[in-house]
Parts: sequence; C-alpha cells; structure tokens
Amino acid sequence: MRKLIHVAAAVILDHRGHILLAQRPDDKHQGGLWEFPGGKVEPNEPVVEALARELDEELGIQLTHAQPLIRIPHHYPDKSVLLDVYTVDAFSGEPFGREGQPVRWVAPADLQAYEFPAANKPIVTAALLADRLMITGPGNDQAEYLSCFERAVAQHELSLVMLRAPHLDTGDYADLAQAMMAKARQQGVTLVLNCPLDQANQLEADGLHLSSARLRELQHRDQFNGRWLGASCHDAEELAIAMEKGVDYVTLSPVLPTTSHPETPAMGWEQFSALVADLPIPVFALGGQRASDLAQARACGAQGIAAISAWWQQQ
Repeated sequence: MRKLIHVAAAVILDHRGHILLAQRPDDKHQGGLWEFPGGKVEPNEPVVEALARELDEELGIQLTHAQPLIRIPHHYPDKSVLLDVYTVDAFSGEPFGREGQPVRWVAPADLQAYEFPAANKPIVTAALLADRLMITGPGNDQAEYLSCFERAVAQHELSLVMLRAPHLDTGDYADLAQAMMAKARQQGVTLVLNCPLDQANQLEADGLHLSSARLRELQHRDQFNGRWLGASCHDAEELAIAMEKGVDYVTLSPVLPTTSHPETPAMGWEQFSALVADLPIPVFALGGQRASDLAQARACGAQGIAAISAWWQQQ
C-alpha cells in the first residue's frame, strides 16, 4: 500500500500578478524541478495553518489571506500525494529561500517554460485560468456580438470567454469567430470556441470547448492544436471521460435551476462538491450562476463559475 503524503501548496501572487516558484533541491524527490511553495500537513493540522507554517519556514513570509484553488491527488510509482492548493494574494515579509533554495517571481505567461513535478502541472492550469468564464448569449448580427463582448469584458474585467452561437451556420460562425478572436487577442482575453474540432483547428483557435457528445467522439487531447481544451460535463461518467481524454478544464452543470433548461433537475452545491472533490482539473460551476455565486462555487471546490446572463447583455 502506497504512502499518502498530504501537502499544502501556494500560488503566491505579488502586486504585478507574478507567481513565486521555488526550485527543489537536487537530493530530494523530483530534485531540480520547480514547484509551488508549501510542505507537508501534519496529522490533525488544519491545512491553512500548515500552509502558513510552511511559508514562514521556507520563505520567511507571514500569510494574511488565502483561498482554495484546487485539490489534486497524484500517484507516483513510489508514493501518492494529495495537494491542497491555495491562492495567496496577501502576505507580509519579503520572500527568500530560507533553506537555500532558489526562488523566482514568474509572469503567468512564462510558467510553461518551467519544468514541474507531474503533480504540479494541474496547478499551472488552474493558475493560468480565470475564475469567471463568460459564455456569449444571443446576438442579432456580428456587430452586436462584438459590441456585447467588448462591453462585458470592460465592465466586468473578464479575461475568459466562450463563443457559443448554435443558431449560426458554419460560415457565419467562422466569420464571427475570426472577428472576435482578433478583438480578444487585442484585449488579452482568452477566447474558446464552441464548435466542431476540425473547424477550431482550421480557424487556429486558442481554445475549444467540446459539448459532451463531441467529448465522447474525441480520441485524444492532441487532436486539438490550440492551448486550451475544455468540455461540458453533467455527471460522474462524463467527468471520467474528460479525465481520460486529457482535457484542460470542464464545466459541470446544471448546479442551480435554469430558465433555459427548466426540465433538467439541478444537482445543487452538495452534489457538485462531491463530484469535483479530488478531481485534478479545474471545474467551472455552470447553471443558474450569478456573479454573487463565485465565493460559494470556490468553497465547493470549483475553479469558478461559468454563465451567460450574469454578464452578457444585448443592446
């Protein structure tokens, strides 16, 4: 029976939004690789207290605010780890390697240039993804879509948007996607398309969100050429398929009752929390979500929330 090691880890942010990394000593497990600071949780020790203790011991900083980011179980050949990861956006002191380990502030866009232990890779994904995913609602024409997109991004400071327009034919969707991708890249917004895989690759999309049916058709992650691949899930079976196919994130719905699908029973926060517990990829709560539900979603293990009406408004 493999030994289970419970670890508290931190994505530590400075005022620029840069993230602190530490390098593991060469003589330790996964030595030489970079990691998110933290350490072992002692028996019966509250996780946040363990995190505060480890950050003081390793970096000489005092934790003042942290919130859950993601919980990751990972199995190495010789041992298993359970990572409780928190975002730390307030602390006192100037971090340095108290144990002689190199530490470095890294811009989020540069994280992929660093080598991490396998258990840390989902943390990179969670750290790079926003906690709010806006799904586009209806629009009368391309001009209105672009106007609604720009207004919502500016008003709500959004950085992750899904272009969903099921009423458009292939050609009209492609034209809209190209125009919106150009706008998104200008504004530093990550845009994921909701369309067939082949079309997303032809458009050289940065992101693609698969319906549950398209998720089942996917053979492997490398079929999509872009950076972000997500999928819609509704139950434990679909979550397992998403994990098997290697997607980067999922939406899980419906959490709360929705006007768009009133006939579909809502799972509620308790069931949502049970389904995402120890799921090592970011999960967005979808279905009946409002901006005010973000804290509840995070407390239940979500990366954040996904919604249409919370942010999308036609003229």
